[in-house]
Order: sequence, then structure tokens, then C-alpha cells
Amino acid sequence: MLSEEDIKARFIPFDSLRYTTEAFIDYCIPECSPKYNYALIGPGVSQNPKQPVSLREKHGFQVGGISMPHGKTNPAHMHFTAEVFICFKGDWQMQWGFNPGVHTADVGEGDVLTVPPWIYRGFKNIGVDDGFMFTGLGRDSTGGILWGPSTLEAASAQGVHLTEDYQIVDERAGQKWDDSQKALAPMTPEEIAALRVWSPAQMSQRIVRFAELDWSGDALLDASLPGCGAQVAPVLGLGMSEARDHQAPVTNSHGFSIEWIRLPAGGRVSRHRLQEKQVLITYRGKVQIRVETDNVDPDSLPGNTVTLQATGSPQGWDSYAMPADCWRSLHNAGDTEALVLLMTAGDARKHITWATDVIRAAGECDKAMDANGYVGAKHFIDRAQP
Repeated sequence: MLSEEDIKARFIPFDSLRYTTEAFIDYCIPECSPKYNYALIGPGVSQNPKQPVSLREKHGFQVGGISMPHGKTNPAHMHFTAEVFICFKGDWQMQWGFNPGVHTADVGEGDVLTVPPWIYRGFKNIGVDDGFMFTGLGRDSTGGILWGPSTLEAASAQGVHLTEDYQIVDERAGQKWDDSQKALAPMTPEEIAALRVWSPAQMSQRIVRFAELDWSGDALLDASLPGCGAQVAPVLGLGMSEARDHQAPVTNSHGFSIEWIRLPAGGRVSRHRLQEKQVLITYRGKVQIRVETDNVDPDSLPGNTVTLQATGSPQGWDSYAMPADCWRSLHNAGDTEALVLLMTAGDARKHITWATDVIRAAGECDKAMDANGYVGAKHFIDRAQP
């Protein structure tokens, strides 16, 4: 059972976010600064112990955010779990390889790029000054961050060093750096040359363009009910779509899945629950997120409910960290369609538990769940062999 305070504490309004401009060693490199690093879910890979974190609870993945002015660059670095960039504002040049050549691809609003582990990557803001990307990192423990040799060299030239135990020593702030301290050893050119090379054609298969999303109006059992009408578009991994022909463009393991959900004006997703934790980021519109405090069975009437209103606009995007196995529903409270990004823990397919009255109402519209958990025509499903 969750308290009302517990439920409300998981709401992350965009205007509540706090950043640091000194999360990583590149803060001292002129072409990289200022860079605003945010940690929403989990501490991420920040090398600054003072990094503000909105919610430290483990989710199986981590959610962060990044913003920097036009022309600024995040330099070459590597992660050991999946890193996903979700562009919510502006235009960005994504970079990878540094092996030694650099490949690039541009992404815009609503586009998602997932970068494989064990390759160097970076990015540059080529759009508006307040461009913003959310980021997802796989697993609760990511293994940290490994900077490229050129990044460490550029920082050292500014008097800022990274020790082998990942402590930042800033001579400009009066900290002492001498021969008794051991600098972090970067990968050698030979080690970098041994890394997998991803061609632009291969990386293009890991960019999911918003304009090319595969929306389905049959992805949720309640979608055909009056006042519902939600559509789902998969992005990566096995999500909660109940459309049997739905497949995400990117299918390899990340530790979480990503989907978009689109609600028409006045539409809703009816009462349901998931066993997995889920993060909702409102991209556009006004969405009421209704969460129940009691973990009751599907036949029960809704219990005590906490209603939170999440808003998404070019000025900011509210987030909510949905607890596992709690009853919830989504309602579009605006007069235009609403768009929400869903990040759900786990690599396995997610199975929705619908309230009994939703199942009954869907059946009256000739919709039911088949033996594999997909939506189909009830009059065929009922004829299946027991």
C-alpha cells in the first residue's frame, strides 16, 4: 500500500529540476561549457558528488537530461550499458566512432537514438540555445563513463585532471596536482582500433524518427471504448503494446523499453496496472495521472486515488515515476491531443492487467485478449479450444 505522500513524491515537475554544470571533467573545456546535466531517476554517471538527483530509487534503468547552448559539444566518451538520447527540443548532431574518424547524424524533436555500448560517442547542439534531450541509461549500475583520450588531454591543458579512481582535481580552484597522483589511463589507439565500427547505415537503424512512428489504434484493449482512443507506437524493446503485429524498430536488450502513447482530446487509458516500474514523460498536452493507493484485485472498485496533472510544452516536460503493480489511469485533460513517452523497466514483454469492468466493456465491443496476450476479435477468441 502506498501513501498519498509516497505517490506525490514521485511526481517530477520540470520546473523542479536542478542541474550542475560540473558533472564531468569536460566542464573546463571552453567548447563544452556550459553544459547543464540533470539526474531525474538514479544518479546516472555523474562524477560530481553534488549532482542533484530528483529520485534515487532503483528502477532497473536511469533517466537524465542534458541542455547546452547552440554550438556547444559533449566530447567523446563511452558507456558500458545502453545510452538512449530522446530529443524533446531543438536539433542535435550526434557523433560516434572517434576511431579515429567521426561519423555524424542529425536528430530533431521527437527523434530517439540508441547508442550501443562500447563505442565512443558525443553530440553537439546545432539548434536553439535551450535545446533539451532526455537520456536513458540501462541498468541500475552502469559501470560509469570512460572519456576519450582527446577529452582528457583537453581538460589537462586547462589544469583539470581525472585520477584513476575518478576524482576530479582542478588546479584552477587551488587543488594540488603532482607526481604523487596517478591520472586515469585512457584507451590506447590500438585498443580503440579494436572496437566495433558502426557505419552511418548501421547507426541509422538505431534512430527512430518521430515522423516514422508506427502508431496503432489496436495496441490497448480499451482503445475502442467510448472516451478512450489511445494509440501506441513502439520505439525500442518489448513494451506493453497489445497489438500482435507491433514490433519496435530497435529490439536488442537495453534493460528497459520505450513507447509513445497518444491520447485524443478528452481520451483516456482506462484503469490498469503493470508489474514493472514505469517512467512517464509528458511531451505535449495536459495529462491527468491517477494513481491508487491500494493494491486491490481487478474486481474491486477503485480505491483512494491521487490525481496529478502533468504538462508538456516547448517550455518543459513533467515526469512521473510510476510504482510497480499499482492501479493507474491516464486522462487527457486538454482540448488537443496529448503525447507521453513511456519508459518501462525490463527486457521482457510487459503484460497489462486490466480492471474487470474494462474487460467486460471491451467484450461488448467484440474485443478480448487472446492466449498470447494480444487484442483480437472476441467472437473468434471465445471459439478457441479450451
